[in-house]
Amino acid sequence: MKLEELRDGTAVITGAGSGIGEGLAREAVNLGMNVVLADISAERLEAVAADLRADGAHVLTVPTDVTVAADVDALADAAFAEFGAVTLLANNAGLESVGFTWDIPADEWRRVIDVNLTGVFHGIRSFVPRMGADPRPSHVVNTVSVGGVAITPKMTAYAASKHGVQALTESLYLECAEQFPQIRVSVFSPGQVATRIFEDVAVRPQSGSDTEFWRENIREGMSPVAAAKIYFDGVAQEEFWILTHPDSFDRLAAKRAQVLTGKLRPDALFDGRN
Repeated sequence: MKLEELRDGTAVITGAGSGIGEGLAREAVNLGMNVVLADISAERLEAVAADLRADGAHVLTVPTDVTVAADVDALADAAFAEFGAVTLLANNAGLESVGFTWDIPADEWRRVIDVNLTGVFHGIRSFVPRMGADPRPSHVVNTVSVGGVAITPKMTAYAASKHGVQALTESLYLECAEQFPQIRVSVFSPGQVATRIFEDVAVRPQSGSDTEFWRENIREGMSPVAAAKIYFDGVAQEEFWILTHPDSFDRLAAKRAQVLTGKLRPDALFDGRN
């Protein structure tokens, strides 16, 4: 699917109120796509939509909690009712959590897993059958992270959820190849991108310094606009692995492969950057 073939298509983007999701929305509009923007924050959603509409874009906003299956069903209903078809489903909404595993409150654990992993499942369940009923090419991209191939202490909920999305996406790829070959499936595995993902992390006495470290660190990352351009280039080239920082990904994936194939202990190759 070439970039020019996306023109007049429709992109549905979750987590579109800020960060990578906002970047994806802006790049989709630059490519001539209609956009359906979903986010739990109606205020942030409308702020992004107002900018895009000012530039003449056709934008539909649907406040959505991706952890609620009925919300995602309603998002799909709205998207297909407005535009008739979906060209790109960007399952992008995500949360972070910082701290030792035993210090994470149970409700925070559930929220991270529900947004990052179950939210992707809800997107697949609500959209893929309808996309599969359309013979025209379409694409599903699930935002994972380099965290989907790495093990990072004190980010356990995030790592567990992203490893889950990685497995889910690989399974979906094989299932669509069998049932809906016109649907391409990809993982988007960004490295350090300047988003607000750590701004929404709860600061607890046990995790305050770690949270602040990551907030400062991620502010130095790639811009969401630059990440979005890489994303859409990957979609156009029908890549399975769409990577913002391929060198970092290769380093982490190689270490993970060594640990698994060598049946090594988790700390065998750990250098603080895993």
